[in-house]
Amino acid sequence: MAGVRFSDVQSRPMEFLDLTSLTLDEFEQLIPPFESAFQAHMARWRLDGKPRTSRQFSVYKTCPLPTPEDRLFFLLTYLKTYSLQVVQGRLFGMGQSKANQWIHVLLPTLQAALRTLGDSPARSLAALAQRLGVSEVDAVSLLASLEEAPPVEPISSSDAAGEASPLLPMTAPRDASCAPKTLLNRPIVIAARKKITR
Repeated sequence: MAGVRFSDVQSRPMEFLDLTSLTLDEFEQLIPPFESAFQAHMARWRLDGKPRTSRQFSVYKTCPLPTPEDRLFFLLTYLKTYSLQVVQGRLFGMGQSKANQWIHVLLPTLQAALRTLGDSPARSLAALAQRLGVSEVDAVSLLASLEEAPPVEPISSSDAAGEASPLLPMTAPRDASCAPKTLLNRPIVIAARKKITR
């Protein structure tokens, strides 16, 4: 089962950016720490998540992700598109179970590589403020300004009439109370069911 490889999209930088959200230069900078974190992980653990006891990790001829570039490309594509694992596996020439195993091995590897580079996400307000070199109060005001979105102006009915109608009608969900509820354990319903079966 052949699949997409890094070498297939390496010569198309815009497509690569669309698939991973990284430029080729950013990708190349991430490969060495990613591969060293991967080798460290695989020295202690097998691909199925069990501790490694005897043999050391080596890449087989039939490995679906044989190079560090392919492994990083696989994971970044998964994180960008967040496709179903069966789709991700099919795209890269493996089954869903193998895709699941690779994702669970490569995610902590990427987190370790980002920590090495100092680019891991801040998990608390204090860590974010420390990274930005500002106080926590300034970090809160910075986050608040980022979360504010410009107000969306409603479309008037005269504007909407001039536009083409949507392909699919848009309907809002109705209240749960408007749907009739039939309780099958009520005496009247039980009696009605008995009459029908006779």
